[in-house]
Amino acid sequence: MFHPLRVAAVDRLTDDAVAVTFDVPPELAAEFRHTPGQHLALRRVVDGAEIRRTYSICAPAAPPPRDGEDDTAPAFRPVLRVGIRLVEGGEFSTWALKELAVGDRVEVMPPMGRFRLDPRPGYFAAIVGGSGITPVLSMAATLLAREPDARFCLIRSDRTVASTMFLDEVADLKDRYPDRFQLVTALSREEQSSGLPSGRLDGERLAGLLPALLPVAAVDGWFLCGPLGLVASAERTLRGLGVDRSRIHQEIFHVDDGSAPAPAPLPVPDRATLTATLHGRSGDWPVRERESLLETVLRNRSDAPYACKGGVCGTCRAFLVRGEIRMDRNFALEPEETEAGYVLACQSHPVTREVELDFDR
Repeated sequence: MFHPLRVAAVDRLTDDAVAVTFDVPPELAAEFRHTPGQHLALRRVVDGAEIRRTYSICAPAAPPPRDGEDDTAPAFRPVLRVGIRLVEGGEFSTWALKELAVGDRVEVMPPMGRFRLDPRPGYFAAIVGGSGITPVLSMAATLLAREPDARFCLIRSDRTVASTMFLDEVADLKDRYPDRFQLVTALSREEQSSGLPSGRLDGERLAGLLPALLPVAAVDGWFLCGPLGLVASAERTLRGLGVDRSRIHQEIFHVDDGSAPAPAPLPVPDRATLTATLHGRSGDWPVRERESLLETVLRNRSDAPYACKGGVCGTCRAFLVRGEIRMDRNFALEPEETEAGYVLACQSHPVTREVELDFDR
């Protein structure tokens, strides 16, 4: 469900990126409390057409109230701040950078997403590229503030210093937690006076860098976020260094750059039928040729959850109750989720004549 939230601040981060902060009224505090790493779906309507985009929350998570404490008190009020980088030709990002102002209201869905780090003691590390810093900033800031025995290593890749998002916020973490926060920066298009030489963080470079930086096997959780190429290379490198799959978590940004395989044409069974359960109500609908299962649901239920429709955000995750489907692509679900039976409705097409999804599980 979307809520109209007031824009409290619009801060320029770089020439092509801003941070937008929303006011959360006391009555919505519990609904908008987030876990570090989660994202928001934002919505606006232009000339009758609905535009949805997802943006990760960069602010630290508010502490959870204890028994008997007022969860609407200012100390527990969530701070909703997202980072938005301009995408060439992007309708939403262009509007956000050029027109969005303090006092405007934006339709916002409560936080969601499974790329998250629940604060706990341990050793954690992240490899991020570009705007992939956004959810990881929330993770690191929350973890280090709440857990005195936790450590965090951030390895980030950007084009230039001028294009680096949240430069001051990351520097503040380094100053505040010098013994528990390690920062390594790589620039692909600019030389640094100190630190790593210029160049991309590809698999070969990471394979030599990571063991020299930290005890790879001792890291309790790895968080990879950024363009598909960087995340895929980092995952392969970590697996090659012996890191178990269960300790690697990833979120992909920017998959429509030629690096993602194009879906193959898919025949639809004659008279395929979808049964879907959503918010406690079920329905049966015919699946039209070439439409995804999400599109089938949306033709009949406008309240179906979705945001990107590109297999990236995971908002449309559903449990496959029966039947067989084929997903065009998946950049949101962990292997454990797909093995358990979860699918992305926006990328799913029926293989059998009868398919049943449950969006409530």
